[in-house]
Amino acid sequence: MGRGPATYADLEALPEGVVGELIGGELHVSPRPAGPHTVAASVLGIELGGAFHRGRGGPGGWVILDEPELHLGEDVLVPALAGWRRERMPRVPRTPAFTLAPDWVCEVLSPSTATLDQKDKLPVYAREGVRHVWLLEPEKRELEVFQLEGVRYSLLSTHTGTARVRAEPFQAVELELAALWDEA
Repeated sequence: MGRGPATYADLEALPEGVVGELIGGELHVSPRPAGPHTVAASVLGIELGGAFHRGRGGPGGWVILDEPELHLGEDVLVPALAGWRRERMPRVPRTPAFTLAPDWVCEVLSPSTATLDQKDKLPVYAREGVRHVWLLEPEKRELEVFQLEGVRYSLLSTHTGTARVRAEPFQAVELELAALWDEA
């Protein structure tokens, strides 16, 4: 006899050093990210945070957060980065979790999380109306930019290597990919 769907208590019981998520009633546990993943997410957060969260060298108008805990329906997801347009979230809630779906998320893919990020989490983001998703793969030095069209995502662009790119919804500022791979 099964014990039923995983709960938030199962997340709370996880040991330090792992990331837990609930998707479709199933508990997914991943190791903390390795160096290349952490560099890519951190540098991207700094770049977008300065230009879009703080409005330094860019238009502002966004709240950009690292690893927010998103409570979307019964699902609990933790993307590498997420962003909300300020008109939708003028102030960051004082709660540890966010129930308002972001306007943009970035998942940094690693061998241990790629399937979960692409196959399990994307449908949840689409269901909740997240307009843009970026999939960043440090090992391949690749950024894929997706936009929600109806109920699924369509690939807008793929950027590789050390190019300088403008990617939706942050096309107002040029992003140097080399910095994400720690090559700048």
